Amino acid sequence: MPADRPVLLRLASASRTFQMGEVAVVALRNVTLDIYEGEFLVMVGPSGSGKTTLLNLVGGMDQPTEGSVWYRDIDLATLSTRALTRYRRETIGFVFQFYNLIPNLTARENITVATEISQDPLDPDEALRLVGLEPRRDHFPAQLSGGEQQRVSIARAVAKNPELLLCDEPTGALDFSTGKQLLWLLLQMKNRLGKTIIVITHNVAIGEVADRVVRLRSGEIAETHVNEKPRSPEEISW
Repeated sequence: MPADRPVLLRLASASRTFQMGEVAVVALRNVTLDIYEGEFLVMVGPSGSGKTTLLNLVGGMDQPTEGSVWYRDIDLATLSTRALTRYRRETIGFVFQFYNLIPNLTARENITVATEISQDPLDPDEALRLVGLEPRRDHFPAQLSGGEQQRVSIARAVAKNPELLLCDEPTGALDFSTGKQLLWLLLQMKNRLGKTIIVITHNVAIGEVADRVVRLRSGEIAETHVNEKPRSPEEISW
């Protein structure tokens, strides 16, 4: 990545171990990684490689058992539960594989719930316009297709106006065509709004649209690759 691009997040020798009875399970082992402002970063690897654990650490949903996770000049590993909640609320937008929409709220109401706890949110209707769903603002999740529900979940995350979008297998429940539309949408969030985006996925093809790909294996970084010329979603197949 360009040396003059500011570092937004830094993992420094970060490890995470879970205690399962008498057995210690190492989910992440001594990971050092810089994540830059405005970067589209894709993390790939099989189940159990540490992708979700790493996402949880940078998202403030968990803390390392060893090492540090820095957001600018703040070490997340030292924060209280209340401070981590504030960090997630003010800094992070989450996009999940299965949408997590509230079924008895309309698309607009699902987004409004997120904006009501944010410091400097976007207008919910503007967020829906960004994802091309303003005409569906009064529809409930059951009245939307899977791709539309995922777009609402992105609008909900973006409406918080966070610095960082964290996406956990965002195309996993979508067909090929809808998955490509989603990737175009994430690129729009990066290019138009300047968001830093981290996507974790099993699908290595998605890495072709990213600025950088980090491959994890057995809780460690196995490989890092910078895409000098990222491909467009139309150029990839999976």
